[in-house]
Amino acid sequence: MAKSPSRQPPRRAPAKPQASSREPSKREPLLIDLGLQGGGSHGAFTWGVLDRLLEEDWLKIEAISGTSAGAMNAAVLAHGHAKGGAPGAREALEAFWRSVSRAAAFSPLKRGPLDVMLDRWTLDSSPAYVAMDVMSRLFSPYDTPFGAANPLDEILAENLDFGRLAEAPIKLFITATNVRTGRGRVFRNAEISPQVLMASACLPQMFQAVEIDGDGYWDGGFAGNPTMTPLIQECESDDTILVGINPVQRPGIPRAARDILNRLNEVSFNAVLLKELEMIALLRRGAARIDDAEARHWASMRLHLVRSDRVAELGASSKLNAEWPFLTMLRDEGRRAMEAFLAQRGADLGKRSTLDIDRLLDAR
Repeated sequence: MAKSPSRQPPRRAPAKPQASSREPSKREPLLIDLGLQGGGSHGAFTWGVLDRLLEEDWLKIEAISGTSAGAMNAAVLAHGHAKGGAPGAREALEAFWRSVSRAAAFSPLKRGPLDVMLDRWTLDSSPAYVAMDVMSRLFSPYDTPFGAANPLDEILAENLDFGRLAEAPIKLFITATNVRTGRGRVFRNAEISPQVLMASACLPQMFQAVEIDGDGYWDGGFAGNPTMTPLIQECESDDTILVGINPVQRPGIPRAARDILNRLNEVSFNAVLLKELEMIALLRRGAARIDDAEARHWASMRLHLVRSDRVAELGASSKLNAEWPFLTMLRDEGRRAMEAFLAQRGADLGKRSTLDIDRLLDAR
């Protein structure tokens, strides 16, 4: 599979998002849920999507299901919203991603001279990244003295009050994968701690499993990216907006070892979500014959997807790039993608699905 050049756009000084000057919407308020995928620093794309969505006063967020970077965005948004409404949520998201970028300033994982010279965001020629990539195939995080160090620990402590998060009105569903059982565990507001968020983003090649209640946990993407079930079983909203980072389809067959591993991770991280979407499609087809309130609710779900081809084309190694210009580029792309969705599909919210999940069944 040919690599995208992942070219960087012309540089411009990143500016702090200003308070929205948009006129209040005349639309009736609509309750929505959000499903946020993980993807390392590509989660800054989700930041941009949320930043634009929060400008729409008629969209009321009831709940968010998030995994890995999606879990971080979910927790930060809910925390900021509980403190200062939509403007507080936008400010909290920017503060979080600034913290991520500041922490990365001390990391050896930076673009190599070749990537800088060719104006690419990838870390493929970074000496530190190449060394880490090779070492991760030979040694586990338990074999090195660095396996337990996770920079997210300090970042989360700086940005979140978990007591406030426990009482936040926006419901949170954070997924992590139980190493012993292989099953996903969904943590709700009162259960969320720094350990839960770090577990949801724990890549087993990089970090030791995070221990919670006597069990070890890995990245939630292996068990649900994101998990859809609680959005249906525990929420009133019939509209769920998924923010996609990991592409479901790619053309061609990857041939380079790094590309094969990247595609394998994408397939495994999408598998459970696709199964849940298939179940919703199946229930929708049989809705007329179902005499069960919960099953009818599954069948009535309206699903929507916000994604970007540009993000999908970025190399896998760029998920570890946390340079501020890269993060703001992703943020701006997220805002653009959400703006396009609202312009093209906004009128469908509350009325019909814009994500065609029936094709999942037809493909079988």
